[in-house]
Amino acid sequence: MAELRKIIIDEHEIEVDPAMTVLQACELAGIEVPRFCYHERLSIAGNCRMCLVEIVGGPPKPAASCAMQVRDLRPGPEGQPPVVRTKSPMVKKAREGVMEFLLINHPLDCPICDQGGECDLQDQAMAYGVDFSRYREPKRATEDLDLGPLVATCMTRCISCTRCVRFTTEVAGITQMGQTGRGEDAEITSYLGQTLDSELQGNIIDLCPVGALTSKPYSFTARPWELTKTETIDVMDALGSNIRVDTKGREVMRILPRNHDGVNEEWISDKTRFVWDGLRRQRLDRPYIRENGKLRPATWPEALAAAATAIRGARKLAGLVGDLVPVEAALALKELVEGQGGHVECRVDGARLPAGNRSAYVGNAAIEDIDHARNIYLIGTNPRAESPVLNARIRKAWLHGASVQRVGPVADLTYDVADLGADRAALARLVEGAGPQDNALVIVGQGALREADGAAVLAAAMLLAEKTGGGMLVLHTAASRVGAMDLGCVSALGLAGLVEDADVVLNLGADEIDIAPGPFVIYQGSHGDRGAHRADVILPGAAYTEEPGLFVNTEGRAQLALRAGFPPGDARENWAILRALSGELGAALRYDTLAALRKRMVGRMPHLGLIDELPKNTWEPLPAAPLGSGAFVPAVRDFYLTNPIARASRLMAELSANAKARRAPPLAAE
Repeated sequence: MAELRKIIIDEHEIEVDPAMTVLQACELAGIEVPRFCYHERLSIAGNCRMCLVEIVGGPPKPAASCAMQVRDLRPGPEGQPPVVRTKSPMVKKAREGVMEFLLINHPLDCPICDQGGECDLQDQAMAYGVDFSRYREPKRATEDLDLGPLVATCMTRCISCTRCVRFTTEVAGITQMGQTGRGEDAEITSYLGQTLDSELQGNIIDLCPVGALTSKPYSFTARPWELTKTETIDVMDALGSNIRVDTKGREVMRILPRNHDGVNEEWISDKTRFVWDGLRRQRLDRPYIRENGKLRPATWPEALAAAATAIRGARKLAGLVGDLVPVEAALALKELVEGQGGHVECRVDGARLPAGNRSAYVGNAAIEDIDHARNIYLIGTNPRAESPVLNARIRKAWLHGASVQRVGPVADLTYDVADLGADRAALARLVEGAGPQDNALVIVGQGALREADGAAVLAAAMLLAEKTGGGMLVLHTAASRVGAMDLGCVSALGLAGLVEDADVVLNLGADEIDIAPGPFVIYQGSHGDRGAHRADVILPGAAYTEEPGLFVNTEGRAQLALRAGFPPGDARENWAILRALSGELGAALRYDTLAALRKRMVGRMPHLGLIDELPKNTWEPLPAAPLGSGAFVPAVRDFYLTNPIARASRLMAELSANAKARRAPPLAAE
């Protein structure tokens, strides 16, 4: 690290890294500097000029603090530290002039603009602007863009900060947006009128400092001050993105990202952001019992009695843990089923993950390690479909010089990848020729672990990590998987053997599998999806925004999700349903409150009590085994339709159809 340099900002003397910009130094000193174009995760554009400050002894004009480094500041005549002023008359006049200039063409849309109430332009016009305008000419107007079903545009409001262009180009890795023209004719546009082809495009809504880019599904439905804001965790993939759920009454109105440098930075995927309309549709809001081949509505006592009768008469009982289940519900299911002599399985996709070896089903690396990796190996994974935000982090590492090599299906990941082959033979060659490397990282996807030789593939990946001297990260696709594996929700029979052998299946939200005719199925979940269609008894549960719960993400970090609303109708929290069912069976679980359940959970697995901490995993390599043959198959075929909430969403269905149409080969005109 470079030697620190002293700098005086508004009579505060601080020491900072000379590579810092003046704006960053001001933030360290606790001094607010307004800005529109500057964003700490994007490249510096320096084109809004709102962050002007006065450099004493420098040129007799204000300087853009976002584009000037501390090392470029001139010391005083006797070597005194450089002096920066952010509140001098020169700066005040300059900011007023910039704000007046920005508002020349900005329309007076505030009463009908979706950004109203949380708009940077509004706030900074109040704080740094003037209460009059000298501009009398007609305002300029520009045509709106069609960026697709997610982002609404009103380009007349645009102030050309270029945040959206820089995000789509640098972070999302697409090239459809840019700026054309100069001066008054400059405008942000899309290449040949294309819509955006990215799983991260919704983030430009948050980045836009004015109302030029807003959320199309959320438009004209609520104002910020009407919403109740709940900080929670996303379950659409296993990354565990930190989110804020905004509700109005009992309905979720929108989902926004929260900053967490170690997990999702401040981005979320489009599925995370826009899946909320699926929370309203196809909901299970009352119990059902199947009679004469048809489901009929029932009361809770009837449904619990029918489920208990089936469980008591079971010869072999199986419990399945679905992809969106919090750890508390998984523990309640495990204790209920095993108390009745049954077995529980959480690997409902068939992945050959070993029980008890956390370094094998989680790895020993953190998501943050991607930032510093120099050699990244992707084995049987398409991170763009399995975790778009993690894929953006890999792209950031690639932009900083990392080499990315892939064994698995070919796909556009938005960065250059060296393809080593798509099958097991390519993996064997890679492991055989591997040697020590600087900052290597192996990322193993679930697609590589689902075949019969999944354990051998995992052992080969661990051997590759050992040979390169790097770390390994297992990229999961299910939010509940790591937490359930921690609890030991694993059967020696595997999924197929367990379900085939069972005569009663207690299915807790597993909607990605088909259960063959034969066993009596008790389904507990939130949506009328595949699991409910097969069920003989339906117990309606809460969705992820409707109950507090713990989720362990793909790197093994326990995070707490909070309740943003209440489940509809007679639906109840999942752990409470299982507690009631155990009481009906005459074998009541040993907790009556969520706090008591969590105490028991942490007693069994102490690391689950370390909220938002990343425990270190003891490295236990798996024994080598012969690899099979054949190519790796992707774990996620349709990014937008991976779980029952997404499949209930009209917007996700539209996005899925658009993605398929884009991939279809173009037809020539006859």
